[in-house]
Amino acid sequence: MKRREALKAFVGQTLLLVAAALPYGFSRLLSPAFSRPATNYLRPPGALADDAAFVAACIGCGLCGEVCPVRCIRFHDRDGGAAAATPYINPVKKACILCDKCIDVCPTEALTPLARVDIDMGIAEIDRTACYPWIDKGICGACVSICPLGKKAISYKMWNQYRPIVHNACVGCGLCVEVCPHPQKALWFKQRGPESPAEHA
Repeated sequence: MKRREALKAFVGQTLLLVAAALPYGFSRLLSPAFSRPATNYLRPPGALADDAAFVAACIGCGLCGEVCPVRCIRFHDRDGGAAAATPYINPVKKACILCDKCIDVCPTEALTPLARVDIDMGIAEIDRTACYPWIDKGICGACVSICPLGKKAISYKMWNQYRPIVHNACVGCGLCVEVCPHPQKALWFKQRGPESPAEHA
């Protein structure tokens, strides 16, 4: 009898915990970072658009990482699988400054010369459930201030409310992610496409 009552109490407490966690779970699922495939791992500037082609062209020489002045280029190890030894950038740790030195030193066609405005490492996406100005938790503007392409890539919402908005000129360097003060990092990146978050109001 006591065992049955204990089991009922355990089941009841478990259901209560699940019910309490549901609102949080749903809110995270509805946020941009979860509703769209997003990442903070980028290929270096000038990388071939097709990642499979980039992996095939890269010989893993490491020269791009050696010449990078800010040491933002890292290399996949065992976590990379077929992409092992290929370069990537994690802007949470260190972002790209678009100096093009990695492109100049690349001995293959994995990184090809491009004008700065034509670089396409990805496009930034703002998680409005985490960005301080968007949830009325303070004034920031760090992402707008740091952008090397200026307000044509990221600017403030109309009437200068300090709420950042991404534009199509974003090339995905990741500097906005590096300076974002939010512990959860309110900025992410995704591949540019018809549903890109740019120009959102």
